[in-house]
Amino acid sequence: MSGTLLAFDFGTKSIGVAIGQRITGTARPLTALKAQNGTPDWNLIERLLKEWQPDEVVVGLPLNMDGSEQLLTARARNFANKIHGRFGVRVALHDERLSTVEARSGLFAHGGFRALNKGSVDSASAVIILESYFEQHV
Repeated sequence: MSGTLLAFDFGTKSIGVAIGQRITGTARPLTALKAQNGTPDWNLIERLLKEWQPDEVVVGLPLNMDGSEQLLTARARNFANKIHGRFGVRVALHDERLSTVEARSGLFAHGGFRALNKGSVDSASAVIILESYFEQHV
């Protein structure tokens, strides 16, 4: 086991992507994937899995602040199930509450409004999701 994990911040137009190492507990953003109403280019996901060969994939689970599910929650679960079903990789869901807010804040602090493009925010959110997952699963 390499200790490499791949994370996705699921969205209907853009899916953030991050790669991380369990040993360091850190992650870095990769290029976000475009999606058509939540459907990604599965060939791109397959390429990412072949390139990075993660031990596990983490998918952010969007929940309301009170922990209840929202419309996007079921779609994120479905996305995670499809990754597992298509590629046979182990997939974990991880609470992503406030990850986008934290990602926007961090990007803005480093690059102002120009840093806040959709793909950058989504992949920065994937980094936050993955690093939070590492913190809770050491």
